[in-house]
Amino acid sequence: MKTLASKKKVLSSVKKKPYFSDRNFVLFHDDSISLLNELPENSVDMIFADPPYNLSNDGFTVHAGRMVSVNKGDWDKSGGFNADYNFHYRWLEACKRVLKPHGTLWVSGTYHSIYQCGHAIQVLGYHILNDISWFKPNAAPNLSCRFFTASHETLIWVRKEKKAKHTFNYELMKEGNWPEDGLKKPGLQMRSVWSVGTSKSSEKKFGKHPTQKPLELLKRIILASTKEGDVVLDPFTGSSTTGIAAIMQGRKYIGIDKTKEYLDLSIKRFSDLVSQ
Repeated sequence: MKTLASKKKVLSSVKKKPYFSDRNFVLFHDDSISLLNELPENSVDMIFADPPYNLSNDGFTVHAGRMVSVNKGDWDKSGGFNADYNFHYRWLEACKRVLKPHGTLWVSGTYHSIYQCGHAIQVLGYHILNDISWFKPNAAPNLSCRFFTASHETLIWVRKEKKAKHTFNYELMKEGNWPEDGLKKPGLQMRSVWSVGTSKSSEKKFGKHPTQKPLELLKRIILASTKEGDVVLDPFTGSSTTGIAAIMQGRKYIGIDKTKEYLDLSIKRFSDLVSQ
């Protein structure tokens, strides 16, 4: 009862009806900034955000051994440096308002977006805890053969207030079983370089999001920085890997996305999890 009451309190000020709501898994079809501005201040324990990388520029990349377009949709097109930066600043500002004083935020990105996000994070007064290098051992090759193969993304982990005490499950990270990560040594502190492969085919059986994150990555993030029953939010939920990991670990989840196709995919993934 406490869990349901807590979830209702977080959503009590939201006028828009959820696109989907079942148990502790709630999805909204909306602009992330608009929806965030409706949530109560100091109401969310942790936010994971994988914002647009603004890479849809008519170029090409490799997927499953084939050359494919990098275009993902209008939501991933750049509006130019100033417009892109303003967007990142606005959603990060909206996230800071809804985070609890001890709450933390994770932002994932490549060099196309992460430095703008990092600058905005500092301007907004977040306190940086770590930057994590997520190494992809199975990264796609570089087509041009004129650059190093991009095989990592950066995760920035920050706290809302510098003097607050955030959640970090140190012992679990140190002593836990992480067989998929060849860099993690048993019984030693977890370091800031993580080796986690890209999303498995089983995670895409209902379809896929073009920037889908692996379940193992989100599982680690949620286990590291939240407690059971905490409210986890993703303002760019996509296929809701964040939400699936949150529900699997006994957390509550709020996801926001502007694309119904990805919300429908999220619902299929959640329903499959529940049925199991």
